[in-house]
Amino acid sequence: MTVKHTLAGDFPGMEKKIHDLKVSDTHFRRLFEEYDAIATELHRFDEGAGGISDDHAHELKKKILKLKDEM
Repeated sequence: MTVKHTLAGDFPGMEKKIHDLKVSDTHFRRLFEEYDAIATELHRFDEGAGGISDDHAHELKKKILKLKDEM
């Protein structure tokens, strides 16, 4: 069983800051929601329930990195 990646898990100790930004910054919230949707899709793929190719999973992982850079 794999664990779904979360932004808070990637940035330990920043949970309150992440929450505050989600509430106060619409751009951050949009990026966060996109990150979370991709993380969910990758988690399903890792669990074997995804229906995506390895290449697509790789592209999604690159997108996650880009989103984290932008946030």
